[in-house]
Amino acid sequence: MTPLLVALIAVCESVGVGLIGVVVLRLLRHYPVGYSLVAVVVITVCAINTSTITMVLAAGSRELTAGVTLGVNLIAGVVATCIGLLLGRSVMRGSRQLAEATRLFGQQRRFQQPEDPPSAEFAELAQELRITSDKLAESRRREQALDASRRRLVAWISHDLRSPLARLRAVAESIEDGVVDDLKEYCEKIRADTDVLSQMVDDLFELSRIQSGSLRLKKTEVALDDLVSDEVAGLGVLADSRGIRLRARTVEPVAVTVDHRAITRVVNNLLVNAIRYSREDSAVTVDVRATGGWALVSVSDECGGIPVQDLGSVFDMGWRGRNEDTVGGARSGGLGLAIVQGLVQAHNGTVSVHNVPGGCCFEVRLPLHAA
Repeated sequence: MTPLLVALIAVCESVGVGLIGVVVLRLLRHYPVGYSLVAVVVITVCAINTSTITMVLAAGSRELTAGVTLGVNLIAGVVATCIGLLLGRSVMRGSRQLAEATRLFGQQRRFQQPEDPPSAEFAELAQELRITSDKLAESRRREQALDASRRRLVAWISHDLRSPLARLRAVAESIEDGVVDDLKEYCEKIRADTDVLSQMVDDLFELSRIQSGSLRLKKTEVALDDLVSDEVAGLGVLADSRGIRLRARTVEPVAVTVDHRAITRVVNNLLVNAIRYSREDSAVTVDVRATGGWALVSVSDECGGIPVQDLGSVFDMGWRGRNEDTVGGARSGGLGLAIVQGLVQAHNGTVSVHNVPGGCCFEVRLPLHAA
């Protein structure tokens, strides 16, 4: 057997096995890279053994010379090395793609997942980076929305503070100049503007405690139906002054373990909000019932409804309706509903709003059994 024939047989056998190995590596790209490394070793062994067996059969002898054996091993080794380089090139290309995607992620703040990763490890890492990218994008969106809400809140609060401060200054100057005819009337104006300022300060302080996590609840067992009935009765005069029919429609006996002061404020804010936005000669109704392990308080009004694009912003700081009316000449600071949401969430509850025919409905859900 001539050396040329030996080389030709070894090359053909090794290349054939190598092509099969390339197909196997291609199929293993979605599996851990360890499988591919094992496949390279197996392909090398198969190439050597296949070439050796073919030589034995072609020579008609069970023994081969040292030169033939060395040539077969050398050729099979070259083929195995080429396959190993192919695997390494694939892994390096996947690594470069992932590194480039990570670099662009830092610049564009969005991770573009590489196509056809070379192994399961790269695919899993790319998937985790994509999930992290989505979470960071959502976090940035929330941060931007919160920042915009804070700027809007500061602008509105600053605007609302000017009016009572200007009136207080005018009253003080009138008293100082001695042009006051009815001192009692001026004192009543001062008292009214002071109440407005105090309410704004209280709202800001309450909201800051909620957002900072320093809110401390003193939970006791409370008859929710009695609490709601008391608030409805207490706001009856305000509702009558605006020609609004405020009534409790369905009030079932429901007991919950909550902070009485906090839930009282929640109900009061929702009722005052409904009275503020409802048209004259309309109705505001309250329902209290237990359903599915939750205590449900719903406040429905006839304000004409909230624009669909604003439903997701109702509980944001500083949000106020586009056609807000005033109660007693005072404007809200846009904090009432944000405080409602914070207090309800502090009780492991939820608050939501949806439109109903002629108006909207706010629903507060509180767990019947405290955790």
